[in-house]
Amino acid sequence: MKLKDTTAATSFNYAYLTGRIFKFIRPVLGRVILSIIVAIPVGLLDGVVAYALKPYMDEVLINKNMLLAALIPFGIVLFAGLQGVLRYLNEYLTNWTGQKVTNSVKIALFDKLVHMDPKFFDENSSGIILTRYLTDPDTASKGILDNLKAFMSAGFGAVALIGVMLYNSWKLALVGVIVLMIAFLPVALIRKRIKSASNKNMKIGGNITTNFNETYAGNKIMAAYNLSEYQEKKFIDQINAQFNVNMSLVKRAGWMSPIMYLIASVGIALVMAYGTHLVTSGAMTEGSLLSFVTSLLLLYKPVKTLGNTMTNLQTIFVAMGRTFELFDIYPELVDKKDAVEMTKVEHGIKFENVSFEYIEGTPVLKNINLDVAVGETLAIVGNSGGGKTTLANLLPRFYDVTSGAIKIDGSDIRDITVESLRNHISVVFQDNFLFSGTIRENLLMGNFSASEEDIKRVVEMAHLDEFLHDLPDGLDTEIGERGTTLSGGQRQRVAIARAMLRNAPIVILDEATSALDNKSEAVVQKALDNLIKDKTVFVIAHRLSTIKNADRIAVINEGELIETGTHDELMNMPNGKYKLLYEMQFASSEPQPV
Repeated sequence: MKLKDTTAATSFNYAYLTGRIFKFIRPVLGRVILSIIVAIPVGLLDGVVAYALKPYMDEVLINKNMLLAALIPFGIVLFAGLQGVLRYLNEYLTNWTGQKVTNSVKIALFDKLVHMDPKFFDENSSGIILTRYLTDPDTASKGILDNLKAFMSAGFGAVALIGVMLYNSWKLALVGVIVLMIAFLPVALIRKRIKSASNKNMKIGGNITTNFNETYAGNKIMAAYNLSEYQEKKFIDQINAQFNVNMSLVKRAGWMSPIMYLIASVGIALVMAYGTHLVTSGAMTEGSLLSFVTSLLLLYKPVKTLGNTMTNLQTIFVAMGRTFELFDIYPELVDKKDAVEMTKVEHGIKFENVSFEYIEGTPVLKNINLDVAVGETLAIVGNSGGGKTTLANLLPRFYDVTSGAIKIDGSDIRDITVESLRNHISVVFQDNFLFSGTIRENLLMGNFSASEEDIKRVVEMAHLDEFLHDLPDGLDTEIGERGTTLSGGQRQRVAIARAMLRNAPIVILDEATSALDNKSEAVVQKALDNLIKDKTVFVIAHRLSTIKNADRIAVINEGELIETGTHDELMNMPNGKYKLLYEMQFASSEPQPV
């Protein structure tokens, strides 16, 4: 599934999304409820000041009640102090619960991500994945609680102020509330624009992150081909596109606040005109009008906050919709319900009429039939892009065959649990990935239960000891991201030692020495020889010199198996493809007869 094509279709289904996020809120529900309870008096206390103005005007300023003159200011300060403490507590609880919920969502999403199959990563760029799996959960899970707190506080603040207004004059309150409700309507008109802009921003943000990743990973290519200006122009175009999307939303949503302010001002003007009439006619006291107008002015802030909160909530629900789309993506490669555990390899591996295509209608492998005995070393050679690596990738089920079957000891690998299957296979790639951390940590990824004696053994067998003594901390040396502090040959030897620790009965060597110079290749080849002893081995090689001693050689050409045999047998085939490949590689380097 291509993540950039998703549209957050459930963005307006608030009940559905709230129900799904509740699973992550439930473990911290007690603190969420406490933060909501604390938010209630934070909002309600806004009405205290407005209410206090009525007795202050009527009793203190007009009737000269000195006791109230002393008590009312003291009470206001006391309430303000209490409100400050409650605000702090509310802020802490909201942030604590928000972070907890966000972390839970991210952990659950990462669990989904690490179990996705290679096809998923083939179809989605690193930037889109980072944006969708990190940014959206932040916006969705933490934001929902932040805005819920703001909504509760502003909502109860509005209720308290409306209560004060009704207490002072229900007629004026009716006018004020109707006007403010009209001012609130523009919020409903902006929903779809927010969704559209948010989705566009997600795509552009993913492309920007991808650009950064490619600039980092491809820095040498960028330097070698003078691509700095090209990459910069791409980045500038992306930034400008993001700016245009944001400004398009601002242009359409920016009028909302002025319109709300204008409508609210009309309401205030009407209230003041009608209120003056009520005071002069004796239907209302001066204190009641002052308290009412103050309540109305204070009410504008929570109403505006509610408007902004509703706008923010729509953005959050869009992010939430995208987040839960990720939970609904499942890997194509999954265990069957009745899948069995693989415990050993006794007889061999069989490819039966295996065909495969990455893109429907474009076959990469066509009806491959091949038997590999236990303990046999099979070399797979052929033209570039002919399907050699693809054939090897099907064995550990990085992909599933399009048709046909791969069987180990007569059992279709699709009937075996993926974990147990891969536990019986070690792979050494051409460009092996090392994780940030130490050499020891990378070795142990092959077998976390390996003993110190096991580690020492593979260090010697993989010839790591030849360079470990030059490193400051030996096995515990930090090697940086992707192992960049090591040379290519050193990285390969670490990868080989990791495979040795796994001690799997099946070994796949995918162009394991093709990127190395002759000196490094010689050392790595020694390590590989130690790795493949007594194993069933698949060697994918471009350099035919590395596979002359293989038990058997399979020649793949344009996705078809066209020849099999030993080196000598294939060299004796008139017009054979292997013979042609071999002679093309070595004709210029072999001594010519005198």
